[in-house]
Amino acid sequence: MPNSLPRRLTASDASFLYMERPKAPLHIGSLGIYEGEISFEGFVEHLQSRLPNIPRYRQRIAPVPLSIAHPTWEDDPDFDIRNHMHYVTLPAPGDQRQLADLAADISAQPLDRSKPLWEMHIVHGLEGGGSALVAKVHHSMVDGVSGIELLMQTVDISPEPAPPPDPGTWEPPPLPDIGRRLSEAFWENLDQQRQQWQDLQQTISDPQAAIRDAQAMFRGFGSASWLGRPAPLTPFSVQLSGRRRVALSSMSFSEIRDIRTSLGGTVNDVVLAVLAGALRRYLELRGRKTAGLELRVAIPVNVRMEGEQGAMGNRVSAMVVELPLGEADPARRLEEVRTRMDRLKSENQAGAVEMLSRAASQTPVPLQALAGATQINTAINLICTNVPGPMIPLYCIGHLLLDHYPLVPLSLTMGLAAGITSYNQRLFFGMMVDPKAVPDVERVGECVDESFLELRDAAGVAVSDLPPLSGRTNGMPAERSAKVEERAD
Repeated sequence: MPNSLPRRLTASDASFLYMERPKAPLHIGSLGIYEGEISFEGFVEHLQSRLPNIPRYRQRIAPVPLSIAHPTWEDDPDFDIRNHMHYVTLPAPGDQRQLADLAADISAQPLDRSKPLWEMHIVHGLEGGGSALVAKVHHSMVDGVSGIELLMQTVDISPEPAPPPDPGTWEPPPLPDIGRRLSEAFWENLDQQRQQWQDLQQTISDPQAAIRDAQAMFRGFGSASWLGRPAPLTPFSVQLSGRRRVALSSMSFSEIRDIRTSLGGTVNDVVLAVLAGALRRYLELRGRKTAGLELRVAIPVNVRMEGEQGAMGNRVSAMVVELPLGEADPARRLEEVRTRMDRLKSENQAGAVEMLSRAASQTPVPLQALAGATQINTAINLICTNVPGPMIPLYCIGHLLLDHYPLVPLSLTMGLAAGITSYNQRLFFGMMVDPKAVPDVERVGECVDESFLELRDAAGVAVSDLPPLSGRTNGMPAERSAKVEERAD
């Protein structure tokens, strides 16, 4: 990871600061479950040795007065790694529900903007031994893809890695005073206005290019019949309470691939079909009729170029797909999801959204900050992020990472969000909810499991011989797995 990262936040990065609310903190995180008991002091020392490769971990946000420019990342002269490291012991029995509730409680707490925007919590007292690591990093620092890159800076691919190089001496300069922040913002804004003037002249000299861009944008939203219509009201649409709960589930990645091979589509299509089936089941349990119901889901899309790996920050666009919850047949549900996703890709909706985002980033920064602070949501039901992770075993100071669940934020009026990632031949779901919207979070996890088993059976896919991790069958506690299999028969 480069040490020469840009100081000034991009419009995309800064938007997560502007949109953040006290009851809707915008950090992303993960829950890792490890073999054996990780020493807290050993982990502090381990992470300290990795800090030269993670410069953002020693930098804090420096806002500009009146928001005349986006904030900058500045080395924190008061940085102390122990302000970001926490130790927790679960009370007996230390089961998965207790661990999930702890991870959700940690996710509910905003990060302190006067310090670098990250935390890590080492957890002991797990049932059957082992350790857990709950990590959270502000979304202004990373998106899903750069979050995985960040993970790779803190773990190893071998239980006995080579010792890190000498970190040298880190001597942070004083934080820039208000005068310097204003001066830098003034000159950078002047440069930006010059660039915008040059872009305008280029557009005038080549109007056909502007017309082509406009046509591409219209094509990107060609099938977006939902534009101008509010998303359907569901129990998930609430004013957020500030509380969080999370449902954890995992499944064999080889079985997901086999479903794709049998029924068609991509791995992401299969994941979305599982999600659609799970939400259908859950809403019906809540007494909501699902006939004809389509939930509008925003799906972040990585738009990094080849040379942008390791650059931190946010480089994402998005697609919006309407999930067919009204379709009862799992195979037909997957086919419908695949058809809709193929259409969005052929129209390059993600490219159109990126063009709109670039245009919005050219507006005055105070307006961007105001728009973020006053933003409301009527168009989207939930966000679903699916980030490919490393498919090999990883270790933290010699301890094998068994399970790796994503912890995603909730924002605006969306009381449920789905995070999915892959690791070591398994696929992990983290379904983050506000208990005001979803009072029975465990049932959501069961619905994910049931939906997967239903789709697996429809595809005629055999059960994988992949050994269960952490004493789970198909990523669930054995007792819960047996109940789900029984209901699926």
